[in-house]
Amino acid sequence: MGMDKHRWSGRNSLKDSLRHEIWRKLESSGTSIDDPWSKIPNFKGAQEAALRLSRLDFWRDARVVKSNPDSAQAWIRLYALQAGKKVFTPVPELTQDFPFLLLDPEILISRGIAFEKVMYSDGAMLHGQRVDFKQMDPMDICVVGSVAASLDGGRIGKGGGFADLEMGIFRSVGTLSDKCPIVTTISEIQVVENEKIALEAHDMPLDWIITPERTIETQSELLKPGPIDWTSMQEDQFLNIPFLRKLQKELASN
Repeated sequence: MGMDKHRWSGRNSLKDSLRHEIWRKLESSGTSIDDPWSKIPNFKGAQEAALRLSRLDFWRDARVVKSNPDSAQAWIRLYALQAGKKVFTPVPELTQDFPFLLLDPEILISRGIAFEKVMYSDGAMLHGQRVDFKQMDPMDICVVGSVAASLDGGRIGKGGGFADLEMGIFRSVGTLSDKCPIVTTISEIQVVENEKIALEAHDMPLDWIITPERTIETQSELLKPGPIDWTSMQEDQFLNIPFLRKLQKELASN
């Protein structure tokens, strides 16, 4: 693990401490699949959690699903494609000059590409269509990865700020409405007491938390943020995310 163990540390010490606590528990309990550190951890039971999500009414009616690219949510992307839903998934860590990939089941079928080949990020990068934020359809479900979540809808990711950045941009361009459910799938180890997660102004609360054992509607009363607040951006985010400056200028000119 080495230095990578602290890759995203330094922005919020309380969140850093909780992340490290969860990663240690996942590792020591054998619940994680592969090394959990400094990432959205994959976990045993991820497929069962995805199945629980696929049985909910709002999933049945959805036509467009946005999902994070992490392995823990790979089964969600597969089940969405098998159900005929479009899937938008970001380039991991937003490192390319295009931010998102479209996985369209009809196009994949016409090209003879099995859905299993694109459920993970490497296959999505190879076979997905490159799109920017303004080319995305309004989403019916927004799936985010989490390191920890609380029953009142609090959430923390791995510390890079990518999910909150994406959702801020979605709200700015009009593809994420207040009615769109924000969903995460995690292991029971990652569910924590409400007081352990204090959301900041840019943090988006969760509507649903799904584990292999239970389905939790948070009925969160936590405030939802508005459009992206460029003043809260970190300089390293501008340096590491190629399209960000251009997008800031485009949104400012509208």
